[in-house]
Amino acid sequence: MEGGGGREKEEEQDGVSVHSPCKAPPSSASSLPKEQQEVELELRLLEALEIYPPVKLRGIHRHFVLYGLMEFLWKSLDRHFSPDEVLQLLDRFYNLEVLKPDDEEVDILNHEEDFCLPQSYFVKEES
Repeated sequence: MEGGGGREKEEEQDGVSVHSPCKAPPSSASSLPKEQQEVELELRLLEALEIYPPVKLRGIHRHFVLYGLMEFLWKSLDRHFSPDEVLQLLDRFYNLEVLKPDDEEVDILNHEEDFCLPQSYFVKEES
């Protein structure tokens, strides 16, 4: 009979049976705050997208918009985010492949031209 009493103590900890459905498994208990953090992060990102729409991530202003998103998230959540982290978050909601510049756009942005003032600037007016 003593063996049976020891078994009861194993099955019951803190007045709750180990097999009780009321007691959540340790893994799900630790994941709940993480899920809440993810939801909070996604909500803050969606708020930031009101100011910095993803369409503006295309073109020459891309880096400024990305920086603005990083700053908004940092101020909202008191945590620094890298550009890659912000892009991964955006990738959950949007197809970022569409926002990548095409070859024609890259050529235009990389085109260099020497600057020179017009000749009329150098012509002196004679009185």
